[in-house]
Formats: sequence, C-alpha cells, structure tokens
Amino acid sequence: MDDTVNYSINLTVQFCFPGNSASCRKEVRSGSGNILLFIVLSCVSVCTVFLNLLVIISISHFKQLHTPTNLLILSLAVADLLVGMFVMPVRIMQLIDSCWYLGETACSASLVINGLSVTISLYSLVLIAVDRYIAVSDPLLYSTRITVSKTSLFISLGWSLGLLYMIIYLYFNHLLQSQIISRCYGECVVSVKHSWVIVDLVLFFVAPCSVILILYSIIFIAARRQAKAVRAVTDASKRHGSANSSETKAAKTLGIVIFVYLACWIPYYISSLLIESVTTSSIVVIVFVWIICLNSSVNPLIYAIFYPWFRTSVKFIVTCRIFKFSSSRFNLLPECFSFQAGFS
Repeated sequence: MDDTVNYSINLTVQFCFPGNSASCRKEVRSGSGNILLFIVLSCVSVCTVFLNLLVIISISHFKQLHTPTNLLILSLAVADLLVGMFVMPVRIMQLIDSCWYLGETACSASLVINGLSVTISLYSLVLIAVDRYIAVSDPLLYSTRITVSKTSLFISLGWSLGLLYMIIYLYFNHLLQSQIISRCYGECVVSVKHSWVIVDLVLFFVAPCSVILILYSIIFIAARRQAKAVRAVTDASKRHGSANSSETKAAKTLGIVIFVYLACWIPYYISSLLIESVTTSSIVVIVFVWIICLNSSVNPLIYAIFYPWFRTSVKFIVTCRIFKFSSSRFNLLPECFSFQAGFS
C-alpha cells in the first residue's frame, strides 16, 4: 500500500529536465491571478522598450537635440531599454516558471546585463547632476567646459567601467563574497552575503547619491538666487536670465528623475540590510527588484510630461515624418532659441 502511495506521489512531481537526475523540481504558477500578472508585467516590459526607443530615436536622429545633457539622457535611456528588453522578460519567465532553461552562461549574462543597466543608470544620473551644476553655476563658460565630445568620452568610460565591475562582481567570488547558487540543474539564483550588501550600499548607492543630492541642493540655492536677481535687472539682462531659467527648469526636471530613482531603490536596500543573506529567489527581493525595474518605465513618462521637445519628436516619429529628407534638421521647438532646445 505504501509503495502505491509513494508511486502516485512521484508521478505528480515535475522536473525542469526530466532526463537529468540532478534536475531541479519544476514549479509552474498557473491560475487566473498569475495569468493576469503575466499579462500586466508583459505590457509593462513592452511599454518600457517602446518608450525608451522613442527617447533614443529622438535624441539620435534630431541634430537639434545633440547636446551634452541629452547625450546623458540617451545613455540613461539605453540602460532603461536593456531593462525592458532583457531584464523584465527574464523576471517574468522566472515568476511563471521556476526553472532556468538557458544554461549557466545565459544566467551569468542576464545578471551582467541587469547589473550593468543599474550601474549605468546611477552613473548617468551623477553625470547629469554635474552637468546641471556647471550649467547653472557657470552658464557663460558652460559651452566651453562641457562639450559633446567630452560627454561622449565620459559615457563610454562609464559603460566600460560598469561592465568591468559586473564581471568582477560575478566571477571574483573570493573578493566580493557573492556566488551563483547551483543546488540543482535548471536554477539561476544569486546569493549575496550581508557584508557585500553593505559594501555595495556604501560605494555604489550612498556615495554617488550623496554627490547627486549635494549638487542639486547647490543648484536650487543658486536658482533661487538667480530668480531674485532676474526680477531686479533690465530687459536686456532678463533675456540673459531666460537662458538661466531654461537651465533651472532642466535641473528641476532631472531632479524629479533622480527623486524617482531614489524612491525605487531605497526599499530594496533597506530590505537587503534586514536580511542576513540576500538571494534573488526571495519573494521580498523579487517585489523590490520589480519596483526598481519600473523606474525604467517611468523615466520616459517624465520626459513626455516636462520636455516639449520629446512630445514634438514623438509626433514626428509616430507619423513617420522622420523618413523625410533632412528631417534630422527639423526645428522641434520653433518658438524657442536653438540653444534652449536641449533643455526646455
């Protein structure tokens, strides 16, 4: 009788790779609730890719938008595109099916892309803060100190260092005390020890975010001072002040981007500090990682709300007017001076 019961139980157990004795047990999450979750998250992933592609095409195609600040936004959009194109689909697949079918190499690659996109996002926000600080504090010398070529160099350097950091993070376990867990065949889970969570928190979150917050505090103090000065000067000076006003407006808009970034990341780090050993299979980590991923969907929406040039460029893209001859030289903001196009 006991043998019959055991045999019937074994028949209900599913494995990721039935022909492999070391295969992990398969957990498929079905039901109407899970199907609805799958549909919603899939729509979020598609929208993230679509919206960030609009940002990338806009800045890449229209020469009027080839400014240092917009190049940094372009770098941020590429990082967000990676999240929507690779990170989100993998997360969705892991939510529906516990098995990993793509092998250890693909597991490592997905983790590299995940970490790279996060690292580049923060690096881009730091550069954006520095860019806005110089633009507001020293607007007359901004165009000579911050150029497209210099910005491109810093962006390339940031992507290279970000990739190097992720390779070290994954493969030099004895230095960083992290490891990919392989309890069975068909699993892609990373465990990060508490000591490294603290190191990562200080070096790659607290320190750069402190720099960002300090720079933006200085920016808003300078903006308030300039606003008072503009009200007390002649009409000619007011025209010069309008340029500063444009810089200040851009600083406020990008400040919102940074605030949203911090709001998405702080819950993850708080939970990481409270857990002795963080694993990517933990339900708490899964929820907070999805909150982080949603940040990549929100950024383009912020541009759409606050940047007139983005709304105008989207109209050109959606109506296929970018395929017209010399469309790259279209004036996206006819009512504004050309030097304001990248910031309004």
